[in-house]
Amino acid sequence: MRLHHLEITGFGPFADPTRIDFDVLSESGLFLLSGPTGAGKSSVLDAVCFALYGDVPGDRSTAKRLRSDHSADDVVPRVVLEATLSGRRFRIDRSPAWSRPKKRGTGTTTEQARVVISERRPSADGSDAWHPLSTRLDETGQLVTRLVGMNLPQFCQVALLPQGRFQAFLRARSDERHALLQQVFQTGRFDSVERWLRERRLELRRTAEAHQRAVADLVSRVSEVGDRDAPGDWQEDPTVLHTWIDELTTAAVTASVEQAIRVEAASAEEVAAAEASAAGIELAGQRATYASARCAWASVEADTPAHEDRQRRVAQAQKAGPVRPLHELALDAGKEVRLLDEQSRTTRAALVAMLELPSLDDQEIAEHQRAATRTLTDIGRVRPLQRQIVDLERQLGRLTRSKAETDTELCRVEARAHEIPEVLSGIESGLVAAREAVALVETLSAEVDLVRARTRAARSAEALTTELAAAEQAMSAATQARLLARETLVEIRERRLDGMAAEIAGKLAVGGCCPVCGSAEHPSPASPAPGAPDEVAEREARREVDDLEVVVEAHAQQVRGLGSRLATALAEAGGSVEHLLVEEDDALARLERARRTAAHVDSLAARVETLQAEQRALTESLQRLTATATQLDTDTAVVATRIESLRSQVREVVPDDTDLDALTAFHQKVEELGRQCLDVTAELARARATATSTQEAADALAARAGFKCSAEAAASWLPDTELAALQQQIDRHEREAARVRDLLADEDLIRSAKAEAPDLEALAQDHHRAKEAAALARQTDMSLRDRGRRLRGLAVEVAAALSVWAPVRADLALSVDLAALVEGKHPDNRLQMRLSAYVLAHRLGQVVDAANLRLSTMSDQRYSLVHTGRRGAGETRGGLSLLVRDDWTGDSRDPATLSGGETFVVSLALALGLADVITDEAGGTDLDTLFVDEGFGSLDAETLEDVMDTLDTLRDGGRVVGVVSHVPELQTRIPTQLRVHRGRHGSRTSLHLA
Repeated sequence: MRLHHLEITGFGPFADPTRIDFDVLSESGLFLLSGPTGAGKSSVLDAVCFALYGDVPGDRSTAKRLRSDHSADDVVPRVVLEATLSGRRFRIDRSPAWSRPKKRGTGTTTEQARVVISERRPSADGSDAWHPLSTRLDETGQLVTRLVGMNLPQFCQVALLPQGRFQAFLRARSDERHALLQQVFQTGRFDSVERWLRERRLELRRTAEAHQRAVADLVSRVSEVGDRDAPGDWQEDPTVLHTWIDELTTAAVTASVEQAIRVEAASAEEVAAAEASAAGIELAGQRATYASARCAWASVEADTPAHEDRQRRVAQAQKAGPVRPLHELALDAGKEVRLLDEQSRTTRAALVAMLELPSLDDQEIAEHQRAATRTLTDIGRVRPLQRQIVDLERQLGRLTRSKAETDTELCRVEARAHEIPEVLSGIESGLVAAREAVALVETLSAEVDLVRARTRAARSAEALTTELAAAEQAMSAATQARLLARETLVEIRERRLDGMAAEIAGKLAVGGCCPVCGSAEHPSPASPAPGAPDEVAEREARREVDDLEVVVEAHAQQVRGLGSRLATALAEAGGSVEHLLVEEDDALARLERARRTAAHVDSLAARVETLQAEQRALTESLQRLTATATQLDTDTAVVATRIESLRSQVREVVPDDTDLDALTAFHQKVEELGRQCLDVTAELARARATATSTQEAADALAARAGFKCSAEAAASWLPDTELAALQQQIDRHEREAARVRDLLADEDLIRSAKAEAPDLEALAQDHHRAKEAAALARQTDMSLRDRGRRLRGLAVEVAAALSVWAPVRADLALSVDLAALVEGKHPDNRLQMRLSAYVLAHRLGQVVDAANLRLSTMSDQRYSLVHTGRRGAGETRGGLSLLVRDDWTGDSRDPATLSGGETFVVSLALALGLADVITDEAGGTDLDTLFVDEGFGSLDAETLEDVMDTLDTLRDGGRVVGVVSHVPELQTRIPTQLRVHRGRHGSRTSLHLA
């Protein structure tokens, strides 16, 4: 991963847009990120993490205050990062969630977080362009994690190297170190194994207890059914329950067989007692039946006179039945005659009163009815003619109004038709001028664009002239500096050659051979002169010369490029900036005039087209209105003629002032009353004849039935319900008489009456005692059978429960041992280490090995880290303890005893070692950009030199190292710097190059 560009807006302390060019910083391989405390050095690293992962490291993530407090209310917080990930160039544009003022009303609204990730790839035309890949937060996070090869915690430990946290990690307890290593190395799966074993153990214990409770419940039920207590040690050895249940089942079966024999004997005694009781009850019933029959015969003889009267009444009613319908018809006919006679008198009186005559006979009534009918026919013929007259009068009014409206519209159209030609002529002349201006606008626009391009070229030539002078001056200064550096290098080499003997003598070891003479004796080794240069000084001088060579070449390339661009700009401009600005103003003035004129083309063309269309429409309207006026005159004359013709026809039937509705109603009433009188008279004659014939037929039918008249027959008639009730009484009397005669003639009943009466109470008591004895025996038998059946069923349930419980008890024992082992609580786990701690201990050992490679150099071969599995003071678990071994004394001690500078050196080595291990674990991820945070202020000059040499080795292979510090000495040692300046209105950055 290599960083290229970073843009920050409204993020952290950076209120205004801030751009950081990491490509420029990366040219030297080592740069310093400096600034006062609180200026925003860490916010630059936060912006990088936020762009990649959408979050910031450490405690700042929980604050959720990423937007700058110095920004205006409408400024959107934004971070844009360009970086190379896995060999591909990406641009990530992120904004955090933030609150902005509402556009309407008061208060704030929340803008959600957003992201756009794009990749730089060749387009169809061959040029490189940004192609968006995703705008989803989750997809972008997964893509970045896959490309970088590590998540946010791992990235922060590998790429940012937070020294303050590693000092805490160095002195932390095992459980605290466990939490950090677990987060970095993603060993949560081993914690999941421990947690699963604990949960499995608890689950199996709960399951085993549930099975034990189920078995205990079954044992309690067996004890209750068998009436015997369970063995006291069955929970330790559940198999003893099988023998106990078998003994209970055998005893229950034996008792059931013995009881079955006693049930058979009691049942035989019950049957004999039942038969004796039944015989006594039968004899007593026969005696009671005979006595009841004699009492019933006396009742039958007493009811005989009433029975004969009922028979007579039924016979009379049955003979009167056929006469009654005809008698009722005669009564109905008489009623109808009376009603029609009353209606005839009422109708005739109403007609006499309406005609105002003293009286009327049937012939006069018929004559008045015919006269009224003729009059109604004439009125019906005239009434439609009157309705036609009214409709034609309305039509004549409408035609008159339409004629007036048509004449008015015709006058208006003629006036407008005379106005349009004059207006159209004036607008067409303006349209011609506007169209000429349109063509002129295109010509003038091209001229303005050309002048502006020449002006831009002239301005660029002026700026390039200034840049070229500055570049030539910088190249001259760099060339002079390179010359001085070369002279210094030559001088250092000469001085080192002069003191080479002392340098070789400094490397001699006691007992070792001299590389010059080969002798193992060193009687008088040379000593270096004061201030004599060594190999390190020569390497520094040589590196300075190499750096200046690169700087001089870069300045030379810049001067050549600026000269070429200046020549191109002067050729394109062709004049001075002042002259070109005058030409541009003149062209713009002419263009503005032409545009104002051309702006009216569309409106004028639309106006001309509208007027022409209106002129055509007016011509058509004149023709249509003229034809309409002529047609209205003709229609008015025709309608007036028809109205006069219809009025003459109406006057022939009725005068003009006659009310047709009143006349029609009078004749309709006369016609209706006359018809009613005639109809009622005919109905009355018919009804009188029908009533007479019906009464005669009813009397004749009554005489044949044995009655004097139909009225006497009607008096003997009975309702159907009463007749049915009498018939039922007759039938019941006859059936009762036959039944009693049969009983009194039965020989069995006669013999039972002569026999002695049985003692039913004694027989019933004997039967009840035998029945109770048999029921008690059967109940006892059923209870014993049920006990045996329940014991056999419970035996099966207990066996099944024990078979299910057995494997659970075995699994529980295994889970308890295994869970205790992985939790470090088992006697076999001598180090008392958890499984996850064991895995992390291996990782920590790798980290310590990698850290010691650098710690040896930075501590001048004095210190090294030691990983031990023993528990520290006050710790309950081992495996993650660290010690620092002092190779000068050979002793190991707690990291807490180190001084501030020593703690920084050791923690830096530990951080670099962890970074190497995580990088290897991530599949050899390339991290071309690293940041080392604060802590350099606690180092002395010699240790700082060793630490800087170690950091300098990190640049191998093109890696870029950024040192985050505000130590003044580092500002002189690291010339390439990114400085952060704090201010009242937010922070800003500046770039300082060597």
